[in-house]
Amino acid sequence: MLVRDAMSSVVLTIGPAHTLRQAAGLMSARRIGAAVVLDPDGCGIGILTERDILNSVGVGQNPDAETAAAHTTTDVVFAAPSWTLQEAAEAMSGGGFRHLIVLDEHGPVGIVSVRDIIRCWAPARREAGVLTG
Repeated sequence: MLVRDAMSSVVLTIGPAHTLRQAAGLMSARRIGAAVVLDPDGCGIGILTERDILNSVGVGQNPDAETAAAHTTTDVVFAAPSWTLQEAAEAMSGGGFRHLIVLDEHGPVGIVSVRDIIRCWAPARREAGVLTG
């Protein structure tokens, strides 16, 4: 199975000036754990995750004053839609993260998460008789 089969093609994109509270509200409303941060004047494409917001709030920062730009991961590993789920899982495991932005030649086309991969793998393993119960 390929990343294109598992990814969410509805991508939340925000700008670097969004506050963490705004980002959290948008992510919560969509029940997603990451947003793509587009900054054409800065780093280009980055990612803001629920963990980034949690870490900021956990150290006492104000989510109404902190911006996405200050908490965006810009050293991002991107996946291609043609990657296998195994390749995506290995990239996530090796990098210690749970989301990959999926890019094609035109830009972001989706996000694949660990949860997406598990959803795809679990039925396949059940059908193969690996999972019981």
